[in-house]
Amino acid sequence: MQDMQIDPNTGFLERYSCLQLASNLVEQAGESGQSLAALWIDLDRFKQINESFGYDGGDSIISLIADRLRETIQGDVEIGRIGADEFICFASNIDQDGAEKLGIELLRAIEPPLTMGDLRIRLTASMGIAVLEPEESASEFLERADWSKNTAKKQGGNRYVISGNEPVPSHMGIIQAREDLEVEYLLHTALETGGLQLHYQPILGFNGDVLSVEGLMRCTVNGKNLAPVRFFPVAEKSGLIVRLGEWSLLQGTRQARHLSKAGLGTTVSINVSRGQLSDSGFAEALHAAIILADVEPDLIELELSESLIMDASDTVQANLRNARDIGVSLAIDNFGSGFSCLANLKDIPATKMKLGRAFTMTLPQDRRSMSVVKSMVQLGQDLGMTVIAEGVETKEQMETLRELSVDGIQGYYYARPMDVEALSTWLTDREHS
Repeated sequence: MQDMQIDPNTGFLERYSCLQLASNLVEQAGESGQSLAALWIDLDRFKQINESFGYDGGDSIISLIADRLRETIQGDVEIGRIGADEFICFASNIDQDGAEKLGIELLRAIEPPLTMGDLRIRLTASMGIAVLEPEESASEFLERADWSKNTAKKQGGNRYVISGNEPVPSHMGIIQAREDLEVEYLLHTALETGGLQLHYQPILGFNGDVLSVEGLMRCTVNGKNLAPVRFFPVAEKSGLIVRLGEWSLLQGTRQARHLSKAGLGTTVSINVSRGQLSDSGFAEALHAAIILADVEPDLIELELSESLIMDASDTVQANLRNARDIGVSLAIDNFGSGFSCLANLKDIPATKMKLGRAFTMTLPQDRRSMSVVKSMVQLGQDLGMTVIAEGVETKEQMETLRELSVDGIQGYYYARPMDVEALSTWLTDREHS
């Protein structure tokens, strides 16, 4: 069995170790014939806590709740932190009535008022309870507890639901949940075995100059490629996105240093997630990556998801300002394809705007797309940003974007994403051509 990892804020097992523990306990229960219950706890409306007190305040409250849960459990009970504001208890040698009694005690332990500054607040939680069934796998067991917890939350929270007393999930829902668990396991395996890579796709100006290269994550486990469209949503839901993002920072900054030493210096653009930028420790992680790589900050660019424009918190804003203050540039990715709030765009200290491929792919035939692109180019340039068009695949698209005064393009027309060796060769060939 692999070493169990502890969440430093609560002293409980962290998510992946919770999954390992569940597998071990289910196996033991199957061999011994003993009963096993899972109680999945999700604090209600915890987003309001983070918005009111920031993520540091939220962490303090999580720590206090963890202490209350720890004081409540007794006997053969294991507890872990399986999500940002979620806990899971595994109780051995307990039947459904005993699990229900324990669940009530845990919910009551959460309810007493907490003091934050000059405010008194009360928290409630939603709970799902599942008792292990014969021949049931660990994933099926956890799935039932999670589904019951979600049902309790949909019913308004501040309650528990016992598995079997909630609506039956659809067949497709069960398949999706199991696939997500499998993908999460594969991501952990990739992190542990070196199955992650960054491939790089150049961004070029119309004069042929390489403006930057964007690092795009690739995942390979047991010889099979896992598509980004499949693993990124799971990483977001499970919290693994922060670990993936930190890995990308380290790899991207090292590649920038490598290219600089080889005389092929160009800006390396690294994608960062909302989860990373919402973390008060992001600035420290960014500084550490730059120092470890021994790279100039002006060779690093952070690509931000467009959704950050919608509700950039104080923590996000502080992290972005810190990045700009040390010389790291910022780019807004896939602009125009989501639900941007233009009123907030002026508050994002970005230096580059990247137009989503949804606009590029219909050029030059779609006159409405041309009008929208023209307006966005004008907006970006008026705000002092370089405007890049993504997804350029044909000469006609390239020429149209040149006419619309776009500053640069990215897409298969010039280059596909390539590994580090291929990128060095590609840049060297351009230097000598």
